[in-house]
Amino acid sequence: MSLLEVLIVFSSLSFLGYGVAYFTTPNMKSEFIRFGLSKFGVLTAILEIVGGLGLLVGLLYNSILLISSGGLALLMFLGVAVRLKIKDGLWVSLPALFYFGLNLYLFFVSMQIFLN
Repeated sequence: MSLLEVLIVFSSLSFLGYGVAYFTTPNMKSEFIRFGLSKFGVLTAILEIVGGLGLLVGLLYNSILLISSGGLALLMFLGVAVRLKIKDGLWVSLPALFYFGLNLYLFFVSMQIFLN
């Protein structure tokens, strides 16, 4: 398995875990309440699950990888923006920043593959 494939699987499993956690643990719901975004919690969780599944499908179909990684990068960019808006510290913002960077990287790599 190549490093790219490892990164894709890692990101995919992470987003699947975060998405499912919203529906199975109270912690994720309370975070959305803290963000002032409780009405977007279910949508965000569904987008995380769909995006995570899309990354896995993207192992076979690069166009799906392009869409999924781009969508997840955008979702995490918005997550970073929300954390900045509510003045969360760097330490608690690092996961969103990390997943933004990871999926942005996957997006650019899949874009290069798509264009070649």
